Amino acid sequence: MTTEIRVLLVGDAVGRPGREAVKAIVPSFKSSGRAHFVIANAENSAHGKGITRETANQLLSAGVDVLTAGNHTWDNKDVFNFINNEYRLLRPANYQPVAEVPGRGYGVFDVPEFPGVKIAVTNLIGRVLMAPAECPFRTADSFIEQVKNETPIIFVDFHAEATSEKVAMGWYLDGRVTSVTGTHTHVQTADEQVLPGGTAYMTDLGMTGGHHGVIGVKSPEVLHRFLTGLPVRHEVATDNVILCGALVTADADTGRVVDIERIRIPVD
Repeated sequence: MTTEIRVLLVGDAVGRPGREAVKAIVPSFKSSGRAHFVIANAENSAHGKGITRETANQLLSAGVDVLTAGNHTWDNKDVFNFINNEYRLLRPANYQPVAEVPGRGYGVFDVPEFPGVKIAVTNLIGRVLMAPAECPFRTADSFIEQVKNETPIIFVDFHAEATSEKVAMGWYLDGRVTSVTGTHTHVQTADEQVLPGGTAYMTDLGMTGGHHGVIGVKSPEVLHRFLTGLPVRHEVATDNVILCGALVTADADTGRVVDIERIRIPVD
């Protein structure tokens, strides 16, 4: 009999509204068995920019099993105080120089509901229109080589700007990993699919937070910046809070995907 494991992937949680959305929705996914494991991008969880010990703990306490990050990983300096000791927080594995960067870029995690079943997770960052980094494609190769003997269930959070780079990563890893989903743009895409090799793919999970604004920020400040070119202080948007992401169902024995469902849940 096939054992199916369901993994909820949560798009970038932005500020307090994003954290509250996770706390409102994730526990019911776990308690009902709709999701056995949860991965959430948390790089904007602290006031919309960066991660702190407190914001990480809030998300983990809500039932998130693994936190991923991205280009804003280091924006709140508190992250340096705990990232080396919090194995459930991953930063992009292809930051350079890798040997000198705190934290870890991948991990292999137990699934309590299924003894013996493990999930490998990595966080990669793109290079198109982003700061310099090691090649994410070659880094993905290295990651797969290191974990393939531990588990066939492999999830990749590709934090990238360019749609083309994300799509390319999906095809590059098709048949070798369970899931490749993008984060970073804060705009959910409608291209969720299972690629021919059995890998779930979605260009961007979207944003978890206030959608009455500009990608998680209140619109007046952003409009002022666009109209004048002057710097402004961003304030996190708080209205029309929605949790965005995807639910991936996979065969626990092979890692091949059975289904991917786009998730978009308003929070009252």
